[in-house]
Amino acid sequence: MWQKDVAEYCKTCDRCQKANKSTGKRLGNMMKIQEPSRPWEIDHMDWVTGLPPGGDISYNACQVIVDRFSKTPIFLPCHKDDTAMDIALLIWTRVVSWTGIFTNIINNRDSKFTSALWKNLHQLFGTKLSFSTAYHPQTDGLAERMIQTLEDMVIGFCAYGLEFKNCDGFTHDLCTLLPPLELAYRKSIQASTNQTPAILEKGWNPKLPQDSLRKDLIEIHHTASSFKGNLYKARNHAVRCMEDSFAYAKDKWDKSHATLDFKGGI
Repeated sequence: MWQKDVAEYCKTCDRCQKANKSTGKRLGNMMKIQEPSRPWEIDHMDWVTGLPPGGDISYNACQVIVDRFSKTPIFLPCHKDDTAMDIALLIWTRVVSWTGIFTNIINNRDSKFTSALWKNLHQLFGTKLSFSTAYHPQTDGLAERMIQTLEDMVIGFCAYGLEFKNCDGFTHDLCTLLPPLELAYRKSIQASTNQTPAILEKGWNPKLPQDSLRKDLIEIHHTASSFKGNLYKARNHAVRCMEDSFAYAKDKWDKSHATLDFKGGI
């Protein structure tokens, strides 16, 4: 009888519960973030810093914006010490004119987005800022993964020297690499959607420089009669693929995590 009492006492000991480390599964099952119904409704934002200076005004950082629906990226060279106003003007002049106003922005509590300026801007336009919790970068995983992909692409060019000059003395650096890398990524098939970002966003794949070198070049644009139907089918298929991808990831995650059950205190 006393063994049962000791075990029960240890389970309910306040000091033990606070001090002892859990050795079981990590708590918390995977939760699904709100899924968008169209391109550029929900987007992820993050920054890459510590880059070598490049461009006319020595950019040393890159703002990465990713559409949650189509996975289309936007790479914007910027400065590490840009203010909230600088970032707001950059997005307004370089992004909003193309994508329109976002409904929701997911970010990892960057100080630029927690400023009073950004809060007032989102109140004005009726948009929403969704911040990830501290020490939990998985919430903004789409942007984090895109940054890793961008770094991998840039590393491929670093093998030949990140900065070089052609016969006319023109200097190439990171700022001149970002646009073609962004274009190439838009034509790459995504595992989560089984489509290219360009197809889901615009309905057609852009023509790349290497396409003009092929003799068997296929037609880029669909006919006008089938354009809308093909775009609708592609987006619906992408939605199903994203749902299947989340279900697979959730099943894999939940196998190593325990359900968190809160009980009311006294």
